[in-house]
Amino acid sequence: MDGFSDNDISHVVDADKAHVWHHLIQHKPFETVDPRVIVEGKGMRVWDAKGREYLDAVSGGVWTVNVGYGRTQIADAVRDQLVKLNYFAGSAGSIPGALYAEKLIGKMPGMSRVYYCNSGSEANEKAFKMIRQIAHKRYGGKKTKILYRERDYHGGTIGTMSAGGQDERNMQYGPFVPDFVRVPHCMEYRAQWDLSGEAYAERAVQAIEEVILAEGPDTVGGLCLEPITAGGGVITPPEGYWPRVQALCDKYDILLHIDEVVCGIGRTGTWFGYQHYGIRPDFVTMAKGVASGYAAIGVCVTTEAVFEMFKDDAADPLNHFRDISTFGGCTAGPAAALENMRIIEDEGLLENTTKMGERMMGNLQALMEKHRVVGDVRGKGLFQGIELVTDRATKEPVAEKDVGAVVAECSNLGVIIGASNRSVPGLNNVLCFSPALIATPDDIDQITGAVDKALGKVFG
Repeated sequence: MDGFSDNDISHVVDADKAHVWHHLIQHKPFETVDPRVIVEGKGMRVWDAKGREYLDAVSGGVWTVNVGYGRTQIADAVRDQLVKLNYFAGSAGSIPGALYAEKLIGKMPGMSRVYYCNSGSEANEKAFKMIRQIAHKRYGGKKTKILYRERDYHGGTIGTMSAGGQDERNMQYGPFVPDFVRVPHCMEYRAQWDLSGEAYAERAVQAIEEVILAEGPDTVGGLCLEPITAGGGVITPPEGYWPRVQALCDKYDILLHIDEVVCGIGRTGTWFGYQHYGIRPDFVTMAKGVASGYAAIGVCVTTEAVFEMFKDDAADPLNHFRDISTFGGCTAGPAAALENMRIIEDEGLLENTTKMGERMMGNLQALMEKHRVVGDVRGKGLFQGIELVTDRATKEPVAEKDVGAVVAECSNLGVIIGASNRSVPGLNNVLCFSPALIATPDDIDQITGAVDKALGKVFG
């Protein structure tokens, strides 16, 4: 790191070890080993405090740095905006806030309004609150229930965990908020019914309808789903699933909330994952790739019809959406998001994502032919995963520790990959890949080459 001596870096590591509480990590091992400290990033690569270089195949560890590291034009845009106006509460507008909202809506036919906040969890909370308030405003307080899907994830607050379909993530954090109701997953590889293809899709949506009928259609106000399930196993929906979901929402007057926190802003080769499927959401939430991690920003986008529900009786002082996000008023987020979107457009990164996604899929399928431990390969664009099993016939998952060993071996080879972990009991067996949208053929081959070697070492 420029300007830092070895002694300075050693002090940083010691300070981190002594005082930082890291995310998702058991800290007991840090009593004898140092935590990983990342000190620099450029393009697809990062360097740690020991000077080791890694190819980052998960865009910052949690699917965020979509346009890569070291983008001076984003940093400059943020710096210039902060000097001009760093913050004003979201009850007023700002130049970057207005301009990014306009540009974003231009990528989302049928959507109309942008509500700013500072994280994906918070963006989902906003949609939940809107659905609940609509239930009271229009339905006498009856349509308050929000359905969510097994294996989907929507955030780490108590509210969003109430809509959490990953039981291990929820353990020890309850009790949760009432009137969140789970529906079955749509993962064909681990089908709940002896069906496949469109027949499986039809049955999976029928299962959602069964929940609606059991709860009472007049009590269900919203359905919250990821377009492609992310941390729950990179689950692509079966053919015909999404049009049936849309029809179900139309039939029972249920607001459709699509959580694009992972899939949004180019990750799957379109601006948003839902745009592959021709559906018409009422809410779309996003965060991670919106500014590629150069500033904190979350967004809840709604249709004009939803927006109009909150101003239909201006004389009522409680009728509007009475919510604020303090750092939704920070101008750094939309300033960074504007430049982030310009880069994606100017560099043709949606097209690159599709092209490199095809290469990655081909490479992963080749690994499936070579390694019996690979049971399934799935994904879209530069958002893909492979499920590891001890036996392809029984689909028995490998142990989570063995998945961790593959991740560790890839790291030893200079490639950082992801994996489902501590999420779905007994099924944390999926390796996850989400390289930046700037990935080259050589990057893709290096990632899958490391996985090839790691699978061979761990499983023989």
